[in-house]
Amino acid sequence: MKNRVAVLHGINLDALDRRPAQHYGGLTFTQLEQRIGGFAHELGLEVVFFQSNFEGAFVEELHRSVDYADGLLLNPGAWTHYAWALRDAVEIAGLPAIEVHLSDVDAREAWRHVSVLEDVRAGKVAGRGLDGYREALAMLKEIFG
Repeated sequence: MKNRVAVLHGINLDALDRRPAQHYGGLTFTQLEQRIGGFAHELGLEVVFFQSNFEGAFVEELHRSVDYADGLLLNPGAWTHYAWALRDAVEIAGLPAIEVHLSDVDAREAWRHVSVLEDVRAGKVAGRGLDGYREALAMLKEIFG
């Protein structure tokens, strides 16, 4: 049986193609999810996607994730830097979580250097563009054993 990964995208990711290409790669959100699905297939993982621009909906999906996933791949967008409820929801879910960002958040504005997920995530990949998602999925696969 394949391990299952919930890929949760947060605020503004659905407008990816309208974000600055130098940070976000110029992909559409649909293209991003298609490529992630391909990476998961290559690694023998099953993925389920979720995206919301509403923090409460994102938190509720984290709560539900324990019913259908073995691990989490999270790109909460700007919520990463201030939405402490997400941190608590990841802790409540109790699943291994990898935080991923298309851009190098640590090389951007100072406020982006904070991650509320720092002490509840199993790993972080940032600044690797689309390849970062493959790297994050590989990290989860290694955790699954």
